[in-house]
Amino acid sequence: MNETDIIKGCLKNDRACQKLLYEQFYGKMLGVCLRYSKNSDDAKDTLHEGFIKVFGSLKNFNNKGSFEGWVRRIMVNTAIDHLRKNKHDYLIVSTVYANDKAANTAEEINEEDILLHIDKEDILKAVQELTPAYRTVFNLYVIEEYTHKEIADLLDISEGTSKSNLSKAKFNLRKNLMHLIKRVQ
Repeated sequence: MNETDIIKGCLKNDRACQKLLYEQFYGKMLGVCLRYSKNSDDAKDTLHEGFIKVFGSLKNFNNKGSFEGWVRRIMVNTAIDHLRKNKHDYLIVSTVYANDKAANTAEEINEEDILLHIDKEDILKAVQELTPAYRTVFNLYVIEEYTHKEIADLLDISEGTSKSNLSKAKFNLRKNLMHLIKRVQ
């Protein structure tokens, strides 16, 4: 069954088509949710909430662009909504740029050397260890390719805060990955 037929079936509340759609996108969308979550349980909660939104708004898909991209956008927005709901628990954003010394130290680390020694699970774990604010800005900017203006509008922060959080996220990610490498060697 092709994607168009699956979508048509889902619009008719066909459970078999809903299951096919869920299974088709489960792995990729779980990966998206994991990047925004602090652990796999939170990611799965976000994923399931996202699929509920996908099925609920499927009638709004207008066949412009890829369906996968549309589903991905819903998952990202669901992850951000989850962060907003729990903002008092852990979404603290920094308004101060990373200091030059820390940024310079991070730049000296050769990224290609880091990547030769670690696998994607280690990278995901290192991303999950970032603070929620850093992790969110990093994902939106690096993975989803949002601009700092779009991130600022989406998260209700300033563009400067978005830039600062990205800089600090990159620094902390490099540092976390270097610690992983040193433990393995």
